[in-house]
Amino acid sequence: MFLINSDSPEQGISRRDVMKAGLWAAAGTFLLPSVAEAAAIKMPSSGSYDIAFVNTHTGENFSGTYRVGAKYLPDAFEEINYVLRDFRTNEVFPIDPRVIDIIYSVHRKTGRNQPLEILSGYRSPKTNAMLRDASTGVARNSMHLSGQAIDFRMAGVSTRGLRDIATGFKAGGVGYYPRSNFVHVDTGKFRTW
Repeated sequence: MFLINSDSPEQGISRRDVMKAGLWAAAGTFLLPSVAEAAAIKMPSSGSYDIAFVNTHTGENFSGTYRVGAKYLPDAFEEINYVLRDFRTNEVFPIDPRVIDIIYSVHRKTGRNQPLEILSGYRSPKTNAMLRDASTGVARNSMHLSGQAIDFRMAGVSTRGLRDIATGFKAGGVGYYPRSNFVHVDTGKFRTW
């Protein structure tokens, strides 16, 4: 359920956000070119794409197929959106399927089977403002606000190693936070920090 407030994005989701959400929700019904494919990440041309991750704050997880061939699966994204919701406000927002392609590719490249540990998926304006007040490392217009970013780590793989894998794909933004032990990926243009 979306909280819509056309007057103040700090108090809810704007009409523009709802329109974006509709586009992401529709992604499962048509072929959306993935960031991974656009950046020439070698992904299987057919078959299913499986991902496993756990939200470190709630303990909730997703493990399953999110895409078959070039088609994203709406039922899987309903579950993914819930697991990657803003746990502080309990707001659910559509996650960009292309950012799932990025973490899928990173996960696959590690050669390991354990799930990714997700620290942050969607972030509400209220949560983003609170985190920004507490830290200098939080962007005012974070891509988490539009469901286009994920912060993650993986047991047994260094964050430096994850960063190097993600950077090698040149698919979206890659942030490296060694002190906080996570890597940020997003579907923006390629850049690193």
